[in-house]
Amino acid sequence: MAKQERAIRTRNALVESAAELFDRDGFEVASLATISARAGVSSGALHFHFPSKAALADAVVAAAAERLVRITRERETLPLQALIDASHELVQGLRSDAVLRAGFDLSAAPERTRTARDLRRQWREWVESLVVRAERAGLLAPDVAARDVAAAVVAVAAGHEALGHQDPRWLERAPLTRFWAFLLPRVVGAARVGLFVASGDPEAEPAPEPRTATAPLAEPAPASAPAPLAEPAPASEPAPAARATEPLPGPARERAHGPSTGADVRS
Repeated sequence: MAKQERAIRTRNALVESAAELFDRDGFEVASLATISARAGVSSGALHFHFPSKAALADAVVAAAAERLVRITRERETLPLQALIDASHELVQGLRSDAVLRAGFDLSAAPERTRTARDLRRQWREWVESLVVRAERAGLLAPDVAARDVAAAVVAVAAGHEALGHQDPRWLERAPLTRFWAFLLPRVVGAARVGLFVASGDPEAEPAPEPRTATAPLAEPAPASAPAPLAEPAPASEPAPAARATEPLPGPARERAHGPSTGADVRS
């Protein structure tokens, strides 16, 4: 079990390190040696888990996809409010989480990875499905088409992602809040704007912490030299007989400890 846990920690450290370097330096520039050094593991441990940089990129995309699944989780609120909350959570994640940023970038360049997973498409399809639910629930204004709302939301999220690479202020809460405040009256009508919180629901439950990835194998333990045979212990002298613990007689006790005070002190 200890070996398995160590392997999981090593694998997760490599994924985090690779994501940070892919995001900062680019996939082509980041080297496996730099990734392993940043993660604090040996080159051999890296190759045990990931035979190539493409395999490591696949793991980064998979980890980002897990984060996107948590962002698009089912929420106990109106469909449009769920979309508002998820869009804020996505933008905040792109601001603070290198794995999510790198995963989005890598999934848009299939030549860098061996996976066909497209995180932007995954986000777009979820947005489209949620807006359709809002339309069926009668939350959209009569002259508003679900496809138009979905297109606007997807485009704005992509814009915030792209602009955030150059200016992180685009990944703050305020710009996206202004977008929703501008869009909601047109989408739902002025009479229903009060049903929604453009800045995201402050009482919405945060996404659960990511589960630790499960490593398929445990790392091989480093080989160690066999312990030398222990020398035989020298023969020991027989222990002296135990001294008697009986109390001394009265006169002898007085000679050894002084005269009695007449009161025993008990602890």
